[in-house]
Amino acid sequence: MPKPFPKHLIVPFIALGSVWGLSETALGLGIQKCASYVSGSLMTGVALFFIAAAWPSYRHFLGIVLVVLVASLFKLFDALLLSLPVLHGAVANPIFAFFLEGLALFILVMVFKKGFLEKKKGQAALGGTSALLAVGLFPLVKFATGIPACVYPGTGIPLSVYYGPLAVVLSILTVPLGFLAAEKIQSAAEASSREPGRKAISRILYPAAVALCLLLAALVRVV
Repeated sequence: MPKPFPKHLIVPFIALGSVWGLSETALGLGIQKCASYVSGSLMTGVALFFIAAAWPSYRHFLGIVLVVLVASLFKLFDALLLSLPVLHGAVANPIFAFFLEGLALFILVMVFKKGFLEKKKGQAALGGTSALLAVGLFPLVKFATGIPACVYPGTGIPLSVYYGPLAVVLSILTVPLGFLAAEKIQSAAEASSREPGRKAISRILYPAAVALCLLLAALVRVV
């Protein structure tokens, strides 16, 4: 029987997904002029960092689901601020990518041996193969959202495939960092669940972090 998802990690993972959602908003703004080129590949590396950070040592898929859902809600919030419909290429397609990246990493951690993933080279291999799987399958977005993937100008090659090597290289670096972050998050959450003082602080800190991310996301678009 699978282990139940630890309740003390729910709020930290909501905060983690919020930081991911904010980073998507900020990165999308910062590279707005080249958003039709390398931005998707850069965001794949960022996304897999946060997804990997939601995969602690006890290996529970609900952690990944939670951060993906929160990041998706931030994308919908961003769409609201920009007055964009949900079925828009800048909204629905990135959300599809979030779920695809989460699914890719989850499938591969089930394939790789646990002992291999405890090593940095195993985590790097997980990052590269997860990115490769995600970018390779992303052109299927048309069947999910009705909106085709963007292609490189003058070719019929989807941008996710054209710049796929960049996503792979970045994810080789970001996924091991995500595993390291997962250890820190789990350790902090477990300490807070045991110590009344730290638990009281975390009850304020994590919701405050989520609220701050929402505020900053709004400021990025409004200001």
